[in-house]
Amino acid sequence: MTRRDEILDVAESLLEAEGPTALTMRRVAEAMGIRAPSLYKHVANKDDIEAGLQERALRNLTAVLSPAGADLRKIMVLYREWALAHPGLYELATGRPLRRDVIPAEVEAAAAAPVVAAAGGEEHRARALWALAHGLVDLELAGRFPPDADLEETWRAAFTPFL
Repeated sequence: MTRRDEILDVAESLLEAEGPTALTMRRVAEAMGIRAPSLYKHVANKDDIEAGLQERALRNLTAVLSPAGADLRKIMVLYREWALAHPGLYELATGRPLRRDVIPAEVEAAAAAPVVAAAGGEEHRARALWALAHGLVDLELAGRFPPDADLEETWRAAFTPFL
């Protein structure tokens, strides 16, 4: 494991435990038991850390979704489970502009591949599926559904027309 990976591990832990405001060079260094200037030997700045976490999120999502193949039901269940288990990483990866200037295109493509496959290879249909899943997760993470809402049924109802 590289020092950069260690920094990203600590940053991810802070992100999940304390939210995006914890992602400062000072806070990451403090959590690592080093001084902030030492981080600059391994990462350029906070944006570099965030881009690294976005890439990590996409790679993790790829690993989680790929076993589902083109099975839309499984993809949506796995997507939701991953997002709810990693809300900070999810928000950083999907709620901000993707750092396409530094994240290899194949990383994004691999994360999208299961949804594209479930959409029969249709680009616009795949985007609609992702937008629907993203919206449902965002609403759930924000606590916008009533406490007694059957969200599994909501997800089934949302994606049944795409099957």
